[in-house]
Amino acid sequence: MDFFDRAARPRKTTPFACVAHEPTAKESLMPDKETAHDHKTHAGHDHDHGAGCGHTAIRHGDHVDYLHDGHLHHPHGDHVDEHVIEVSDTNPDGCTSAAAGHGTGHAHGPDCGHEAVPHGDHVDYLVDGRLHHPHGDHCDDHGPVEVVQTKT
Repeated sequence: MDFFDRAARPRKTTPFACVAHEPTAKESLMPDKETAHDHKTHAGHDHDHGAGCGHTAIRHGDHVDYLHDGHLHHPHGDHVDEHVIEVSDTNPDGCTSAAAGHGTGHAHGPDCGHEAVPHGDHVDYLVDGRLHHPHGDHCDDHGPVEVVQTKT
């Protein structure tokens, strides 16, 4: 069984998984409380992500997510979850050293040739396995991600 097979099979609840359940009476009285079934999904997604699907695949925690039109998709049962790379020591969100991997005149944006990756509350761009974030006259290096399948 390869990594893609393991990523698609049902698994125990993790911080990245969603679990549907009926809210308890106490939960229903607390509208601001998140319950275990709260998660963002991508409605009407008709593409099956997996090995060879044509999208860049990134290891995210204990599973694989797929970059698709600026979204980070995770197949989950009968729907697709929207994931985000969390801000962490590995993937910080502040001003960091200037990122390498392209010329100083390159500007990241929707048509720059690099895939957009949701990171924290913003969008970064994938360059040679690292997250680049445009910031003024330079790109911040928001750390590495493990690419397990490249876009075809």
